[in-house]
Amino acid sequence: MNPSYAAGNSKGAAVQNNPDTTLITPDAPVAATTHGGRAKCLQRLVRLDLPVPRTVALSFDAVHQIAEGQLPDIDAILGEFNPTSLLCVRPSSEDPDWGGPGAVLNIGMNDARYVDLCDTLGPTAAAALYLRFVQTYAVHVARLDPDVFDDVVEEGPQGLSEMLHAYETETDEVFPQEPGEQLGAVLRTMARAWEGTSARLLRQAKGAPADAGLGLVVQEMIPGLGLGESGSGVLQLANSTTGLPQITGRYLSQSQGRDALGAGAPSLYLGCDPRGPSLEEKAPGAFDDLKTHAALMREKLREEMQVEFVIENGSVHILDGVRVQRSSRAAVRIAVRLAQDGIIPEQEAVMRVDPHTLNELLHRQVDPEAERDVLTTGIAASPGAATGKIVFTSAEAQASAARSEPCILIRRETSPEDIRGMHAAVAVLTEKGGITSHAAVIGRGMGLPCIVGASGLRFQTKKKALMAPDGRIFKTGDVLTIDGTSGQVLVGEPAMLEAALDDSFQTLMGWADKERDIGIRANADTPADAQTARNFDAQGIGLCRTEHMFFEPGRLTVMREMIFAETSSGRAAALERLLPMQRDDFTQLFRIMQGKPVCIRLFDPPLHEFLPATRTGQRELAEALDLQVSDVTRRVEAMSEYNPMLGLRGVRLGVTVPEIYDMQARAIFEATLEASKHGAAVVPEVMIPLVSAKREVELVKARIDTVAAAVASEMGTDFDYRLGVMMETPRACLRADEISPNTAFLSFGTNDLTQMTYGLSRDDAGRFMSAYVQQGVFTEDPFHVLDTEGVGELLKLGAERGRAAQPNVTLSICGEHGGNPESIAFCRDAGFDYVSCSPFRVPVARLAAAQLAIAHKLGGDP
Repeated sequence: MNPSYAAGNSKGAAVQNNPDTTLITPDAPVAATTHGGRAKCLQRLVRLDLPVPRTVALSFDAVHQIAEGQLPDIDAILGEFNPTSLLCVRPSSEDPDWGGPGAVLNIGMNDARYVDLCDTLGPTAAAALYLRFVQTYAVHVARLDPDVFDDVVEEGPQGLSEMLHAYETETDEVFPQEPGEQLGAVLRTMARAWEGTSARLLRQAKGAPADAGLGLVVQEMIPGLGLGESGSGVLQLANSTTGLPQITGRYLSQSQGRDALGAGAPSLYLGCDPRGPSLEEKAPGAFDDLKTHAALMREKLREEMQVEFVIENGSVHILDGVRVQRSSRAAVRIAVRLAQDGIIPEQEAVMRVDPHTLNELLHRQVDPEAERDVLTTGIAASPGAATGKIVFTSAEAQASAARSEPCILIRRETSPEDIRGMHAAVAVLTEKGGITSHAAVIGRGMGLPCIVGASGLRFQTKKKALMAPDGRIFKTGDVLTIDGTSGQVLVGEPAMLEAALDDSFQTLMGWADKERDIGIRANADTPADAQTARNFDAQGIGLCRTEHMFFEPGRLTVMREMIFAETSSGRAAALERLLPMQRDDFTQLFRIMQGKPVCIRLFDPPLHEFLPATRTGQRELAEALDLQVSDVTRRVEAMSEYNPMLGLRGVRLGVTVPEIYDMQARAIFEATLEASKHGAAVVPEVMIPLVSAKREVELVKARIDTVAAAVASEMGTDFDYRLGVMMETPRACLRADEISPNTAFLSFGTNDLTQMTYGLSRDDAGRFMSAYVQQGVFTEDPFHVLDTEGVGELLKLGAERGRAAQPNVTLSICGEHGGNPESIAFCRDAGFDYVSCSPFRVPVARLAAAQLAIAHKLGGDP
């Protein structure tokens, strides 16, 4: 039987029977939702018969009443403890992460108790206990300025005398001597602190509801000071950073609370350690008891716990147990080990890891302990961190990569022409753009750290310089670090943590895949992207954007020739030279994916994106095509559009310049037959972009079917393929019943669909989106988290109407929302077959989908 309870269970029946102010016993009416997590944890420890000091728990309601001026029965609370005991009060919020006021130790310390303790502990220890309480009480309860005690430099009895004198001088009254008065004042202060405006805002920032309650626990003090081995510390059985089994923590002789963790404290290590003395050497019996208690807590509480303990003359007491703080990689390892040890089921291990945090495992990160010289903060568009010398053009980035020098590409905003520079860089920083701007989307697809919308910096691209808000100037060759996880631009080269895709990660993802009930594909434009998708176990490619294949130097010139051709035959002749290049691209993709589905989006962007915008570029083009500069200039001007995203692009090109789609279809089908010769049969998916009318689909489908028949006839081999459309316009969603009978799949491109639904440029939204979110216009950036009310309504309409007319049509989304856990939940509920996202977000999507499926089986939320 726990000795703390053996003596005096008959005490204070009124307290024990009062649910708002109750002695913590194995069967006391205590719950995390009424008394807080700390109180409930202490009850669990009591049930395990661990040496927990006697404790009374005050409920949320009791603390709220205290804040309003109504104290509980203080005498009844004190009656639960030995009259000679000192007490401490600790906060007990429902979720430990919500925090609470600091603990107050040594309540009950007064002149008479000081005299008694001088006899048992010695004057120095007794004075230390009293002095600590006086200072805490003065600052936090009496609200005195800490400067009042600056002149108190002595310790021991002399320091105590000076401290009491300073208190009396400042308050015009002696330090309170009645334990009941002290306890009541402490309870009142802590209750009112919790309900103050600043505390409420602080915990709301941590995710707590506005009306979150606070419980308090009043616990018997074990002094941690004594003539034998005494002290306090914390211990845990797992490393918080790595998650690996390791006894960590600190212990400080002759101390209380968490003194051992204070900066500069002469703490001991726990286990034997070559770096210094340890508790194991000093008190081996106590160390063994601690390990036993911690192991029992891990098993019975089903969690890695940090044990807060105190030793009194060699005997161990457990003051509290809290969930071990952990990094993302540690969270995965801890969850997997608990399941492998049979403590929790695999399903629960899957549920315990936050999908959002997986990004920290998949990319290098700035070490949390590293010092940060922050220049500015932009939009964290693609996670991970990288250090390099800054460059301002794609050509400089390629030159830097050729010298094996890591570089960061700095642009006002990126365009398809910057793809080569982005591939050469280790990170990207732009002045403009939002979460779905070109740089953001391509950066996430490549796993390239990226910050966009860094408007706090002045981008002087002509001078090739950046000016920081504090006036510092950075030029080509200066070293910066891009932290795409936090959005911070850092000076210099801070310490990094490498990616951690270890056995525990693979095990967890395997368990997740057994549970999820929605497919996960990747958006992949290149063989490297496809290989990354395979490495992350994507179930196929849900979006291959073919336009990025045309910006290689050798291809760009041919594309420009095609654009300047005056006739259909002239365009076809130019495209004939691109055909083998496209065929090789698709053959590689098919072979890497080994029979998994590959959805290829036909050419989408407006043609003027392939033409030079500068006079120098136009002169070079005129020379390459043997044309007059004036002819090139006129053509560029003639092709310019007021709003290119709503102009001649997507299927509109397929209808008006059909030779492009003819060439791409032939390349896809010839690659299909080539890749199928030496591997799994390929069934390509051909996707028509930006559809808004049934007739568009009919026209393009007829030409593609004709090309397919021609290829099959020429090669003497039949093959299967699936034709579908990308649903990116509101009209396509509304007319899905007309469109779907001509298609095998409907893939919703939520980036453009969000843009068109809101009438909001996804490239420019970053300039004001944070202000909109802060002022509650939008709850979230709609380009980051799917707008389930507006855009979601269109998705539902499109899905319902499309399936009504074509029951077997496959439904998916392939916008950036596909990797967002909240958006996946919507798609799963709406009956979508799969989501497609950037390759590096595939693990996030797999885990999120599994958690949704598990929660559905259990009848709750993940």
